[in-house]
Amino acid sequence: MGTKRIIITGASTGIGKAISQYFLDRGHQLVINSANEERLLNTARELGTNRVQTVVGNIAEREVGQRLVDTAVNTFGGVDVLINNAGVFAPKPFLEVTEDDLEHYMAINLKGTYFTSQATIRQMLAQGTGGAIINNGTVLVDHAIAGFPCSAPLVSKGAIHTLTRHLAAEFGKDNIRVNTIAPGIIRSPLQSKIGVEDADSLAGLHLLNRIGEAEEVAEAAYYLAFSGFVTGETLNLSGGHSIGHAI
Repeated sequence: MGTKRIIITGASTGIGKAISQYFLDRGHQLVINSANEERLLNTARELGTNRVQTVVGNIAEREVGQRLVDTAVNTFGGVDVLINNAGVFAPKPFLEVTEDDLEHYMAINLKGTYFTSQATIRQMLAQGTGGAIINNGTVLVDHAIAGFPCSAPLVSKGAIHTLTRHLAAEFGKDNIRVNTIAPGIIRSPLQSKIGVEDADSLAGLHLLNRIGEAEEVAEAAYYLAFSGFVTGETLNLSGGHSIGHAI
């Protein structure tokens, strides 16, 4: 497969950190990002190699995406894979959602993914060798839960699912493959951030009767990064959450 130049956003903890470790262990070069400088630098130290570069910044700001691409080009000579992992998510009843809430999710989740992909695709086209973009969605886009209202983040995630298909169509001729991973409940710091103290208590949402692990998302990202004939797809990494229920 050869060494690939990988950009990973939201890489300082949880799923993004697991993806970074997975690709690094297999010999690839990384540019990792987080808005939290301390956590990002700590992660870079843990990864402990000159094959990792860091870019601190809020992905909602368009120039951060361009800095990620510039860093990959200046350090490693180009970009082969972009993993748009950065995102925010929290439940809130529809009637309580404010304009600021909605703008927050659209800025980080959608604009961050959109403009980082734009900067990356420009570079991939200049290289002329194709590439892969992997977006972070959620199984809840197509499988709502009545007791877990989260319309504000979900409209931004739904937009990412749509963006995936249209970018796959627009740039398929250039061998740029674009796919989405839609996780179910994954063990990560996100659970405690949204008030779920025991993530395993949600195991019953999945037919496999367990929650997923961050490393399993990393495995899926690796597959999509190197699978040459998959594009425009949404991979539901959800233990059967999207197709049925246990009773």
